[in-house]
Amino acid sequence: MAVLDGALIAWFVLTGLSVAYVAWDAFTANPEMTVMKWGWLLVTLYTGPIGAALYVLSCKEPGPGAHEGFIQPAWKQALGSTIHCLAGDATGVIVAATITGLLGLPMWLDTLSEYVFGFLFGLLIFQALFMKDMLGGSYARAVQKTLLPEWYSMNAVMAGMIPVMVILMNRDMTAMEPTSLRYWGVMSLAALVGMVVAFPVNWWLVASRLKHGMGTVRALGRGGHSLEAEQRLDAAQRAARGAPGGATPGTLSPAGAHGGLHG
Repeated sequence: MAVLDGALIAWFVLTGLSVAYVAWDAFTANPEMTVMKWGWLLVTLYTGPIGAALYVLSCKEPGPGAHEGFIQPAWKQALGSTIHCLAGDATGVIVAATITGLLGLPMWLDTLSEYVFGFLFGLLIFQALFMKDMLGGSYARAVQKTLLPEWYSMNAVMAGMIPVMVILMNRDMTAMEPTSLRYWGVMSLAALVGMVVAFPVNWWLVASRLKHGMGTVRALGRGGHSLEAEQRLDAAQRAARGAPGGATPGTLSPAGAHGGLHG
């Protein structure tokens, strides 16, 4: 057990360094949208060096003016959607689990609270609140438009997180206590598994145009959440391809047009 605790200490030291790096790069050098800066920061907080590595491989601008082309591959689009979803849902789950753990509530109520709070936090904050400007400025409309994609994605995140938490916490009761290092180790592992399970679901949602993938503020204009800017870019994309009927599902313009995220 001493070895496990030592490994956890080393993991969280690396996590702190990873979060510091991602925060510095995202907020000072990367033209991603503000919501994704916070999304990567939160996900790296939960997944440590793995989150930082994924940030470098899929989102960090490799050179001046290269972000738009760098993020075009489908797997990066799907990962961006997954990160946006995980940042909101995992935050809600971890906050709820910590509160119910400190209150000493039974596990069934703990699990129910995590699901409900994780879904609501992901939907009402990371989805609807950050999507409302892109969807015309109406918060109610944003909730309506993002409800179904968030539900699909949230269920995938929970399908990964909940079994990890239940199994490991039942095997080691100290892992149920928010004051324990092992509790946060379980949360970190649960978030990683949740991300893996949610990734193929988000790939499908992005390909089906139920969600948008990774984007850049230079493609959508200031703030990165301009519906008018996205419509102009979609129109330009159709004109360039000579396809007036609409864009092909899951494709991006050369400028990384689909910068707004539903996930």
